[in-house]
Amino acid sequence: MKSSAPSVRPSLLRSLPAAVGLGVLGLLVVVAGLAGLVSGRAVDLPVVREVLSGGGDATARHVVLQLRLPRALVALGAGAALGLAGAVLQSALRNPLAGPEVTGVTPGAVLGAVAATGLGLAGWEDPAAVVVAACIGGFAGAGLLWLLAGREQGDPVHTAVYGVLASAVLSGLTAMILLVAPGELGSIVQWLVGSTEGRVWEHWHLLWPWTLLWGLCAFALAAPLTLLRCGDEQAAAAGLATGRARAAALVCAVALTAGAVPAVGALGFVGLLVPHLAFALFGADLRSALPGAALLGALVVGGADAGAQWLSRVLAEVLGSDRLSIPVGALTTAVGAALLLVVARRTAGVQE
Repeated sequence: MKSSAPSVRPSLLRSLPAAVGLGVLGLLVVVAGLAGLVSGRAVDLPVVREVLSGGGDATARHVVLQLRLPRALVALGAGAALGLAGAVLQSALRNPLAGPEVTGVTPGAVLGAVAATGLGLAGWEDPAAVVVAACIGGFAGAGLLWLLAGREQGDPVHTAVYGVLASAVLSGLTAMILLVAPGELGSIVQWLVGSTEGRVWEHWHLLWPWTLLWGLCAFALAAPLTLLRCGDEQAAAAGLATGRARAAALVCAVALTAGAVPAVGALGFVGLLVPHLAFALFGADLRSALPGAALLGALVVGGADAGAQWLSRVLAEVLGSDRLSIPVGALTTAVGAALLLVVARRTAGVQE
């Protein structure tokens, strides 16, 4: 297994205490959540402010408190889970190109959820069953990558290639299921792109304890993951059981992803690119980079959700169509694809 030392990126916040940076991100996450409350159609900012102050008519209170508020919270929670899962994966595998989307984890979770729904074993009216199916699929996807990579797991490029291959196979299987039962599953096509449309309190009540539990597990693994980022030989010399630490980290990353996927679908590039932002801002110390990745993930998805609502509102007014809705996954994928090119060029430059 190759064990090239990971690059320690300069921290943009090195001159400030990490707590200050995390506090700033926390405030931005709150702003993103509030933006999600006021960006949609039907009720505008003054009405939202009135409802949050305890007033407003029944319709406005229903829209704000029963539709927009849980949607905004789900976006923030799922983003935190995906950002944290990506940071754990990249640290455990020592691979800057690793992410739930390209290691078979997210496509596996999607396949599990869609297959269970198609077979009648789970349904979107029962999110808990979908989470279980997504977990099984996520672990199956990670297992497929492990089998394909074999002895080349230590090579970041080869692992990334096998991850893309595994993800393509799993996505193809999902497409086949959708073609077999288009009537029963056609309504979840938008969810496959990544969407927060129609998320209610039931989704949030299922998402937050799951994310909190596995998030705490991830934070507890910060020290072992920091050693793994230094290489297996150095970690073993420091007394770390590298195999068990890496397995625990992978279980944690899959669980975080599998909890987020049933809530928001397959959001593109969040788990892959958010860790790069976290490591750039907080450096290689995972005690601050992991919570930073969680906050950045929440900020990115919460902001994208607000942006998607605003775009839908503008396009609906321009085109005169009330049914037009931009899924949040369309924004994260479009922006993420451009950022991925930057990361790939930067990674290639470092390896040269």
